[in-house]
Amino acid sequence: MDKAQTDAIEAAVFRRLLAHLDERKDVQNIDLMNLAGFCRNCLSKWYVAAAEQDGVTVDYEAARERVYGMPYSQWKAEFQVEASAEQLAGFVNNNPEKK
Repeated sequence: MDKAQTDAIEAAVFRRLLAHLDERKDVQNIDLMNLAGFCRNCLSKWYVAAAEQDGVTVDYEAARERVYGMPYSQWKAEFQVEASAEQLAGFVNNNPEKK
């Protein structure tokens, strides 16, 4: 595989990941953090960082909108629920620096 093919496949995988997350709005960011160590916000930050590596400036909120499929404030109002005590405990246990 050449670089162009690799880049195209990786881009397709990223689009599929975003589509999957969009289909699973019931999965909260804290669930992703507890199970995988990253969330939608992490993806947004990685998007901004990757753009910067290519000399392109991408606003964090614009990256969030790309990842969430809508403005973050809208997603948060429509889909985010308060984290349970178990979710919060799992987050703290998985991220001791957050204690």
